[in-house]
Amino acid sequence: MADASAPRPRPIPWRILIYGLLFVGVGSSSVYLVDQLVVKPRQERERALQQQIEAQQAQIKELEARKKELEAFVARLKFSERRAQIVVLDQRKEESGAVWSKFRFTEIDGAGNPVKESLEFDVPGEEVYFDALAIKFEDAFVEQGDALKGKSLLLFRRVFTNKLKPDDGYPLDPRGMAPEIYAAQEAPTDLEKELWRRFWEIAEQPELAREKGVRAIHGEAVYAKLKRDGVYLIELRSTGELTLTIPTALKKPPAEKTD
Repeated sequence: MADASAPRPRPIPWRILIYGLLFVGVGSSSVYLVDQLVVKPRQERERALQQQIEAQQAQIKELEARKKELEAFVARLKFSERRAQIVVLDQRKEESGAVWSKFRFTEIDGAGNPVKESLEFDVPGEEVYFDALAIKFEDAFVEQGDALKGKSLLLFRRVFTNKLKPDDGYPLDPRGMAPEIYAAQEAPTDLEKELWRRFWEIAEQPELAREKGVRAIHGEAVYAKLKRDGVYLIELRSTGELTLTIPTALKKPPAEKTD
């Protein structure tokens, strides 16, 4: 039996109860406001900053890779001159009196070794012209800076004759492609292919060359009246000077380059 004399629990005053509920509500609202106004914005800023950092890191990585490609490309432009040997294989005169000359064009290195497979031409006439270009680039040509400063690009452009107009001549360095001596042992990258495409456009369009800030283009052609069994040496220097030696007795042609 309960003790009737024991004190009964006193009810919580309604004011205290209301104040308590208000305190809990205010506390919950404060937590919510802090979360919405402080925590979440800070988290969003941190996420945005992290995304910015990652984007910058990706951009830096891309620029570094592009820089290495450019450095590799410029390293291949180390040749201050190019050489080629011309060997006259045959000359014939037709009944009409027209003379045709057949010769082999072989680019060689400083030691006389072939750089690539030879090209053979059978052209009308015996007075044969060899056309070449030396191009020097301003810093602004390559967007990344002065990668080509002081560099010259030497191109064997075409061959024509006194009976074959220059515009109808035959190309020596294939248009839009890296000459073998510059390509070395490596296949050109996409970046380098794009640069070569632009180089050839500039070589053929003087207005575009001026627009792109090309410092100088030296075009020059030399010619010789070819003789049967004659051997000639063409040299193209970075200054743009092109020379052709006098013919000598037939020498053993350089061995063909094989894969």
